[in-house]
Amino acid sequence: MNFDLTEDQIMIQQTAREFAEAEIAPTAVERDKKGEFPTEIIKKMAELGFMGMMVSPEYDGAGMDTVSYALAMMEISRVDASVGVIMSVNNSLVCSGLEKYGSDYIKETFLKPLARGEKLGAFALSEPEAGSDATQQKTYAEKDGDHWILNGIKNWITNGQSADYYLVMAQTDKEKRHKGITCFIVEKGMPGFEHGVKEDKLGIRSSDTCSLTFTNVRVPEKNIVWEVGKGFNFSMNILNGGRYGIASQACGIAQASLDASLKYAKERKAFNTEIINHQAIQFKLSEMAVKVEAAKLLTLQAAALRDAGKEFVKQAAMAKLYSSKVAVECALEAIQIHGGYGYVREYLVERYLRDAKITEIYEGTSEIQKIVIARELMKEFAA
Repeated sequence: MNFDLTEDQIMIQQTAREFAEAEIAPTAVERDKKGEFPTEIIKKMAELGFMGMMVSPEYDGAGMDTVSYALAMMEISRVDASVGVIMSVNNSLVCSGLEKYGSDYIKETFLKPLARGEKLGAFALSEPEAGSDATQQKTYAEKDGDHWILNGIKNWITNGQSADYYLVMAQTDKEKRHKGITCFIVEKGMPGFEHGVKEDKLGIRSSDTCSLTFTNVRVPEKNIVWEVGKGFNFSMNILNGGRYGIASQACGIAQASLDASLKYAKERKAFNTEIINHQAIQFKLSEMAVKVEAAKLLTLQAAALRDAGKEFVKQAAMAKLYSSKVAVECALEAIQIHGGYGYVREYLVERYLRDAKITEIYEGTSEIQKIVIARELMKEFAA
């Protein structure tokens, strides 16, 4: 088993780290306060190929492997998890799905500009009454000639206000329930399509999250991804593949908490010495370091399995479950190490905690990850 990164992977990791520190870090605190979308930063990331990292060059993507994507996600999220989730959605949920399941028309019309970063994508599955149970879709589409008429509401949509293209799941045959769900590409500006106000969130405040409303939106038949009735399968397959993206985001937040804690512990004095010399602090730092390393290994293992064309669903769910837990735990410990300073905005660790919590919720809650893992274990046992 080889744990060494390739030269290309090291270069991508270093590029992402330098970019994050030079271009993202200077405005991260202010954007968090104002809830300001990082438009110019996303444009610069597109120039680096970071918005379509795993897409084949045939469709104007960077053609990188999943491990490189995970490494870049960790470095970006270590500085600003808001930028990380914008990058994750476009790469993992939108581009990957369109490349795997899209028609030639969809790849040419939508995937290419998304992969180049000229356009931004969003994934619209959740509804007011359909969160973890995605089978309960109320958004409905009815066929009308060579179009479908779409009506309904989606909520908690990342990139909701800023996206250009939206992958929208809708019921097309209510009697078939989850086997009657279809995925449509809805374009910004289509008559009857509107987004709500930006949610005032606890964390990842620089990314925009909002509800979407569809009122008799006419969507061309050719905008269907895969085929009619395959929307639920599409969503589950894409979410399985997207979990290492959020796991990578969580790893980045956890690493940031550890970095900040080490820096502070070397500077802060108590009882006539730097607090890093106190065993109580050393134990905290040691436990954080072990958790961060374990989370990274789980995440990179899932990414490496995908690159090898092997089954990775269980490992991706494990990576998301554990990494998100570690992100929250490390952020809490970072605040404890910082004491009162950790509770104020002047120090970054309070943001790490606010950003970390959502990684246990979106793209499948921790409870859902446990169900996925258990199902995969039962399959293995049956075999």
